[in-house]
Amino acid sequence: MKVVAINGSARKDGNTVILIRRVFAELEKEGIETELVQLSGHIIRGCTACNLCRTNLDGTCAITGDIVNEIIGKMAAADGIILGSPTYFADITSELKALIDRSGRVGGANGNLYRRKVGAGVIAVRRGGAIHALDTIHHFLHITQMVVPGASYWNVGIGREVGEVEQDEEGIRNMQVLGENMAWLLKIIQTSRR
Repeated sequence: MKVVAINGSARKDGNTVILIRRVFAELEKEGIETELVQLSGHIIRGCTACNLCRTNLDGTCAITGDIVNEIIGKMAAADGIILGSPTYFADITSELKALIDRSGRVGGANGNLYRRKVGAGVIAVRRGGAIHALDTIHHFLHITQMVVPGASYWNVGIGREVGEVEQDEEGIRNMQVLGENMAWLLKIIQTSRR
């Protein structure tokens, strides 16, 4: 089994990645392979509503020249998907939103590529807006028919400067619980497919 996580932050290896790695640690304890993809340094254009994904039916977006089709392939091949973002004006980053729009459109056009995968959102926040950002990710997970595990609280870690989320004990513990629950759910789903 494999879980791929997308870090939507403009900051490579910042607080969002610290939180994702806490989830990964629990998954890896259970023998689940993990992979991190960082959007930092990539320019990602939003969906242009060309509908070629519905015509071509090849599991790719017609917009080329960026990392989106590579990520769509990784998401389609994975058993679980984590989408992480810092909070930008009470929402996710524009790069992650563009990825959501394009990958969601492609997934829906090609037989619901993410259906029944385990999906989770992870949010880093300085102060406010985190729940709205998490809701944006959850809307994507639900509309693409993913199964979303709960945790002990919202999947949010508080911190501004890189590393400050480590001081949010409740946030760190919640990432651990999320990882435990993801691993449990992944195993249940795998068993049911046998």
